[in-house]
Amino acid sequence: MEFSIWENLLIGVIALGVIFWMKPGIGASLKMGKNAESDWVGFLVPIGFVIIFVVFLIAMV
Repeated sequence: MEFSIWENLLIGVIALGVIFWMKPGIGASLKMGKNAESDWVGFLVPIGFVIIFVVFLIAMV
């Protein structure tokens, strides 16, 4: 599906608006993230489950 020029411009303006709207929260999160301790297990376990689930779905086809 192709969009016209004005639709592409509108999507770009909306994307920029969302970025500027969320900029204060993103900056605060980055400052807090520098002081936080790493939790790689909390990141890798859900990613591992997703990978296993996708492999399971592919194997079922």
